[in-house]
Amino acid sequence: MVLPHKLILASGSPRRLELLRQAGIEPDHLMPTDVDETPRRAEHPRTLARRLSREKADAARKALKGDPQWPNRFILSADTVVAIGRRVLDKTELVNEASSALYRLSGRTHRVYTGICLVTPNDGLRQRVVETRVRFKRLSRMEVESYLASGEWRNKAGGYAIQGLAGTFIAKLVGSYSNVVGLPLLETVNLLTGEGYDVHAGWLAPERSAAQ
Repeated sequence: MVLPHKLILASGSPRRLELLRQAGIEPDHLMPTDVDETPRRAEHPRTLARRLSREKADAARKALKGDPQWPNRFILSADTVVAIGRRVLDKTELVNEASSALYRLSGRTHRVYTGICLVTPNDGLRQRVVETRVRFKRLSRMEVESYLASGEWRNKAGGYAIQGLAGTFIAKLVGSYSNVVGLPLLETVNLLTGEGYDVHAGWLAPERSAAQ
């Protein structure tokens, strides 16, 4: 008897969960992991995204080691980094941090890197890093202050969420939109499919699934 594959999302991000559901994928378990996200000295933002996604996957794998409840599981993790050149813009917790980030982004092009890491049931490991270039229009003081008042900047890399009000700031985007939100769907689905996970199982209409 072949056991169905299970998917564990090693993330507490509601945006990543929403994106997976958009792709018709419902994780069997959510497992947020706690890793130190501090960049290493002279570490490139792309390398940082790749390393952190790997560390999150490794932390989940270690926590599940020997657990008989998950004998045939995939572990999916991701980490998103926003950067101007080699300068990483951290998640903003304070309003002055968000204000500083927005003024840095104003009128400039920045890059968003998301590292995705997949641990397969046989403990194989696959990784990808996806890059998107985003250009902000030049922001007025009123726009910055109004956005800060909205509170959408809280705990967001670079101080903004593209799927919210900040979508009105985007003058140009080259690459994956879902990557900027937090999980590049095309690459994630391709990674899962390539390793034998049935991403289309959840695409069946409820009535059709019941009939079968």
